[in-house]
Amino acid sequence: MFANAKVCGPSLLVSVNECEYTVSTIQDETVMITNTRPIVLASSSPRRRQLLAESGVAFSVRAPTIAEPDEAFHGLSPSQQAEALAYFKARTIADDPRSEGLILGADTIVAVGEAVLGKPADEADARRMLGMLSGTRHQVVTGVALLDVGRGRLIASDVTHVRMKPLSPGDIDTYIATMEWQGKAGAYAIQETADRYIESIEGSWSNVVGLPMELLARMLQEIQHV
Repeated sequence: MFANAKVCGPSLLVSVNECEYTVSTIQDETVMITNTRPIVLASSSPRRRQLLAESGVAFSVRAPTIAEPDEAFHGLSPSQQAEALAYFKARTIADDPRSEGLILGADTIVAVGEAVLGKPADEADARRMLGMLSGTRHQVVTGVALLDVGRGRLIASDVTHVRMKPLSPGDIDTYIATMEWQGKAGAYAIQETADRYIESIEGSWSNVVGLPMELLARMLQEIQHV
């Protein structure tokens, strides 16, 4: 991914036009986490499972069974919305009497202008989202909730700024045909073939994928003292 890209400075500005870079650095150099307690991942996302597995964390998966309450988010910022959804997901697992240990919930949304984009409902919705994001500098926000059952909780979020190239109708048709838009916030997956449409990212690459590993590492350290 980003075969012709480069990172400029400590802020992790990745640009396909300005620099040369290696994939491992663009991908946050795979954050390794030294956490001795197993985690229950409250998510069905294969991308989050992959990021956790690559970090060396011991974890199991329990998919949350909740309907995302969009109507409850009126007046909330994108970060607050993502954090609330992450907490709802983790809470559904933590409320099970059989649950113990650390429960991890996460939710990713895309914000452009005043609009907040989640996962597209269908192909038409995906086209609408890609049209809105075409040629924009938008935000990808992931909320993270870490619940230590019976002890405490931490909730935070990370924001990455992504600049997308202008997309022609043909570009959108080509990407829609890949079916990669399914289940992706904003209808695109930067870790798959949508990277060809990205001009730059500022911030965490893993955050755009769906789980900000640098933030999670800090939260796992902090929750030991909650």
